[in-house]
Amino acid sequence: MRPPLPSLQLAERVCTGERRAIARMLSRAEAGSDEAREALDLIYRRAGNAHVVGITGVPGSGKSTLVAKLAAAVLKSGRKIGIIAVDPSSPFSGGSILGDRIRMGEVSGDPSVFVRSMATRGALGGLARGTLEAVDILDAAGYDMIFIETVGVGQDEVDVVRAAHTTVVVSAPGLGDDIQAIKAGILEIADVHAVSKGDKPEADKTVSDLKSMLGLGLPAAGLRRAVPVVKICSPREEGIGELLAEIDAHRDYLVSSGEYEPRRQAIRERRMLKAAEHVLHEEFERHREGRMAGLLAALADASISPQTAARQLLAHIGMEVRE
Repeated sequence: MRPPLPSLQLAERVCTGERRAIARMLSRAEAGSDEAREALDLIYRRAGNAHVVGITGVPGSGKSTLVAKLAAAVLKSGRKIGIIAVDPSSPFSGGSILGDRIRMGEVSGDPSVFVRSMATRGALGGLARGTLEAVDILDAAGYDMIFIETVGVGQDEVDVVRAAHTTVVVSAPGLGDDIQAIKAGILEIADVHAVSKGDKPEADKTVSDLKSMLGLGLPAAGLRRAVPVVKICSPREEGIGELLAEIDAHRDYLVSSGEYEPRRQAIRERRMLKAAEHVLHEEFERHREGRMAGLLAALADASISPQTAARQLLAHIGMEVRE
């Protein structure tokens, strides 16, 4: 049996668009392999051309069907598309419950489409570990548009808007009261709203309600661009072309208004902070042995507070904490 190909060699093959290399590199990114770190850094430097679109919304709103139909529309426009479908994790294996090809139907076999499911494994914010590095891999491999479809967890979807250039929030009629989107905290993160299941009689009311709420918020927020609301019916392929046009129009708006680079910079900042959190967590896990018992005993007799114990633990791994 041949040894696995070094990640740096895989990275070079990724940049030529080799599908097998892409799949292997995605697995190493998701696993957080130390050996892959240098290769992922190389891939990051070669990425930056794709239009990244976050697709989010409450469970049951029809995101997966919509993504499949949108992907088919992107293909018709002559573009290559990557899809990262973030799945809830299996409670037994930690793997993703739903399969790539089952979710995406007819588009999954097209050579210009790459579909990958990633398990959240308990991660908050709707995104799995390695999601953004997976975006880099598909970007560097030459995919023009990359969709991130999230699990749909309400207010934690804020991570999606920090990861994507354009965020589409999918709502479905009849899933709750008229202000559910506001209560979930996802109304304001949308660059484009899509109302699914447009064949239902309540769909027009949902569209009207969303437009009214967005109209009220526009002057108060000082926004220069009205957020479009598109009614769709994915099984009938109604509204899909219009929705894709609005997604493309949003990217054009970002570029023409000068907001594209600031948004990309905000994504870079968020990624740096998330990486710092991860590195700190790893260092904490590595150095906490031998120190925890004494601190827990001090907490038990209330001689120190949890805040003081935390500061002492961080000091133990060499991190200075301001008083």
